Amino acid sequence: MVCINMEYKAFVVSEDDSGSYLGGIKTLNIQDLPAGDVLIKVECSSLNFKDALSFSGNKGVTRKFPHTPGIDAAGEVVSCATDDFKAGQKVLVVGYDLGMNTSGGFGEYISVPAKWVMPMPVAMSAHQSMAWGTAGFTAALCIDKLLMAGAKKEQGPVLVSGASGGVGSIAIMLLVKLGFEVHALTSKTADKEYFKQLGVSEIVSRAEFLKSSAKPMLKPIYGSAIDVAGGDVLATMLKMIKPGGSVACCGLVASIELQTTVLPFILRGINLLGVDSVELPLNVKQDMWLKMASDWSLPALLDQCQLIAKQQLADTLQSMLNGNIKGRYVLDHNLAG
Repeated sequence: MVCINMEYKAFVVSEDDSGSYLGGIKTLNIQDLPAGDVLIKVECSSLNFKDALSFSGNKGVTRKFPHTPGIDAAGEVVSCATDDFKAGQKVLVVGYDLGMNTSGGFGEYISVPAKWVMPMPVAMSAHQSMAWGTAGFTAALCIDKLLMAGAKKEQGPVLVSGASGGVGSIAIMLLVKLGFEVHALTSKTADKEYFKQLGVSEIVSRAEFLKSSAKPMLKPIYGSAIDVAGGDVLATMLKMIKPGGSVACCGLVASIELQTTVLPFILRGINLLGVDSVELPLNVKQDMWLKMASDWSLPALLDQCQLIAKQQLADTLQSMLNGNIKGRYVLDHNLAG
């Protein structure tokens, strides 16, 4: 338990008598936060699909309710029981159990283990760090894995699924910055201007893409790919990767299932790369965040980001579940509803 007696506001998801899950603003006490080494006053959090799943009552993400989601948090240290951080220091918490079964960044305060906390990169503000958030961090990890597997722009275009979402949109921006040609796989084919702003060279209709998915092999078009969907999308991607190319897999928006054959692997020597952004060692996370703040910085990212207040969380999370949002959304606790 935290030994400070002070009230704060949080977006809390609760289960009602009918088994439905509802989210709303509640007044809580800091003393009710879980025991943790570091008490942080949260300035910003970002909205990720996992937050939307928690909001929906998905027990695979959050086991017990009432609960405060928010798997990312950027803010300032209030107190620290170890020598790792000082009061007033700007810090980030991204991943681990935050916002899943530990009260998360949709509350104005969090209490977490010191091993989850990292210093805010000097070149980043709270808003900038949360514009990236877990989604951007995941996108960066995907691209890093592709590069380590030998991806080169000369091999051909990179296909990115979920292209209008958080991971997809940031992956596109970063790939374009690095000189790759990017094709966007999306159901939102009418958003041509949006994808043009991101730097997309070609928009691929998800419906058309999946029409040929029953075939065991398809024409090799893409040098690499990033997939957030799983299921038939990932299975079809694997059949269209050029020899020696790779697919970085980081999500399950469509399905946790993957039905495929060994043919793309043994006939074209392709690689399927799994990407975990949650339980990485803290030093690995820190190195990538420093890279995101320097060599891989995206000055235009804030332009693609919408700031919202706590009172807008329920509607925005529901829109995310319905697949009706694009780009990044950042919760600013200082914004009035």
